[in-house]
Amino acid sequence: MNYTCKTCGGQFDSQLGICPSCGTPVEAAPQDNQQAGFQQPGYPQAGYQQPGYQQPGYQQSGYPMGGPTPPKSKMAAGLLGIFLGAWGVHNFYLGFTSKAVIQIVVSIVTCGLGGLWGFIEGIMILAGSINTDADGRPLAQ
Repeated sequence: MNYTCKTCGGQFDSQLGICPSCGTPVEAAPQDNQQAGFQQPGYPQAGYQQPGYQQPGYQQSGYPMGGPTPPKSKMAAGLLGIFLGAWGVHNFYLGFTSKAVIQIVVSIVTCGLGGLWGFIEGIMILAGSINTDADGRPLAQ
């Protein structure tokens, strides 16, 4: 039985189920939506891929996931240590999470006196005594 495609106007055998030119499915009226597997008209069947169709690629800017990460800034880490060292922000930035949490606890327990620890670390970072992040990568100037 010949069928005329409603999308491209091409003629083909309705037994194919889809138009070979454009991939539009043949719209057969199902007896029961539950029995025939209801599908919105105009959408191809599950698992069907139109001829010539390729999955679009997603271009991402910057570094790919799981790839190399840019180096951390020595200046940013040092200034964070000097101004927010009591809260361990510079250690969070560099990836030393456990050390940062300990700095927060020490600062709270000592009523802020433990903030000297972060201040001194900030100066050490700027002076070059601490020059790597938690992964061992050198800090960028």
